[in-house]
Amino acid sequence: MREVLPALRAWWDEGATVGLATVVHTFRSAPRPPGASMLVGPDGSVVGSVSGGCVEGAVYEAAREVVATGRGRVERYGVSDDDAFAVGLTCGGVLDVAVEPVSRHTFPELGALVEAVAAERPVATATVVAHPDPDRVGRRLLVGEVSGGSLGSARLDAAVADDAAGMLAAGATGVLVYGVEGERRGEGCEVFVHSFAPPPRMIVFGAIDFAAAMSRAGAFLGYRVTVCDARPLFATAARFPHADEVVVDQPFRYLAAERDAGRLDGRTVLVLLTHDPKFDVPLLEVALRLPVPPAYVGAMGSRRTDTDRRERLRERGLTDTELAALSGPVGLDLGGRTPEETAISIAAEIVARRWGGTGLPLSQLTSAVHHS
Repeated sequence: MREVLPALRAWWDEGATVGLATVVHTFRSAPRPPGASMLVGPDGSVVGSVSGGCVEGAVYEAAREVVATGRGRVERYGVSDDDAFAVGLTCGGVLDVAVEPVSRHTFPELGALVEAVAAERPVATATVVAHPDPDRVGRRLLVGEVSGGSLGSARLDAAVADDAAGMLAAGATGVLVYGVEGERRGEGCEVFVHSFAPPPRMIVFGAIDFAAAMSRAGAFLGYRVTVCDARPLFATAARFPHADEVVVDQPFRYLAAERDAGRLDGRTVLVLLTHDPKFDVPLLEVALRLPVPPAYVGAMGSRRTDTDRRERLRERGLTDTELAALSGPVGLDLGGRTPEETAISIAAEIVARRWGGTGLPLSQLTSAVHHS
């Protein structure tokens, strides 16, 4: 939804009613994840996508209908449906799409949401997508640094606010199920939580040509990229135009300061390209003992360098369990050599680690294309 917010805000400012379609559930090999959104504007124009083109025609008609009736609903599309070819989801999978009218009346908190997202302040929207009372469907609650709205019950608001805060901290988006008044062990009420967490961080250590390629790959994947090196001659913004910031500092000292300031979380990615033990070893001692383990810690170097590095870390007291979190030598075996090829190899391992992928060619597997 993040990518459609500017257009949605512009129509909202004009006082128009917009049809908003959002993927809330996916099954098997659905093409886009929960949170993917499409708008149908008052002039009939389309912004965004819920399936990469597969079901947009059917969703378009549903969006026009909810704008006309003023009532939202959830539609299911997939190859298991009798009208699969009519909606066009021939690529496989099933997806549930919440379709709702959005206006100043139905979503008065939208302005605050857009401003928070633009300022990279963590906020989540919680929207009722299923409830026995049709008047509850479409009700929203904002959670995070911006709050507002209600789901129609104080008990439900409290339960969802607590659970959504945890999802926001993890950058997770998905559906929560409760009893009709917010009972945690009940059912009948489904709430879609869409987290707008700030972009995850990628910190690249070592201001070398490989770091320039890595920062470009990290930015492409949606990370907020920092390049850190102790050498001011090499650590310059001009050499790393795709990085959000370039820091001149001792790597281990910078990482420790970021830890102490609470600016690292479980989505953080750390890539060490220094391959020099006087930088790597003290840095990895901090990285592998962070109170919240990062999503990925990778260190570049030959196998001999990696063996020596691990032995030095053992001498500093790191355990085998702590060392198991280190990806070294860094990256997947793609056979590449150039900085760009190496960056793709590292990025591929980061993605595989995030989603539980094997790194094997899909043509050799029979499992689902997409991982949960």
